[in-house]
Amino acid sequence: MSLPYQEKLIPRAKELRKNATKQEKHLWYDFLCRYPVRFQRQKTIDHFIADFYCNAAKLVIEIDGSQHYDEQGLARDKERTAILSEYGVEVLRFSNLDIDRNFEGVCKVIDLTVRKRIQWLAVTLPQSPDGDSPLKEGALTRPQGKSLPL
Repeated sequence: MSLPYQEKLIPRAKELRKNATKQEKHLWYDFLCRYPVRFQRQKTIDHFIADFYCNAAKLVIEIDGSQHYDEQGLARDKERTAILSEYGVEVLRFSNLDIDRNFEGVCKVIDLTVRKRIQWLAVTLPQSPDGDSPLKEGALTRPQGKSLPL
């Protein structure tokens, strides 16, 4: 099942991809773009644009700047997380400072969360009539043959 999105947000998502923050670029180019499970950048979901989205794990990763930590930003993020959770999507949030000062730790948290989510989804999602899991066997393998051990 694909997630709903507003088509009018696609040009903005493309613009955000071109003008990524330093921390978004670091996470993308130094970890997520080569991660064995596919992530998308600036993915439109409902009326939001998520920084990063992994469909196989139903996981959103947000890199938050200072605007997310005032009262209004915290309220918006809480609402956004609640709506995304209605779609079965988990949200991981990291600050710019987390990326700058603890990049390896951030990557470990993402890796662990992806692995747990994929295992959980494989057990909880309904099976297809032929008994196959909705997650294709190749979901954990990149074309180069590098697999993600679970």
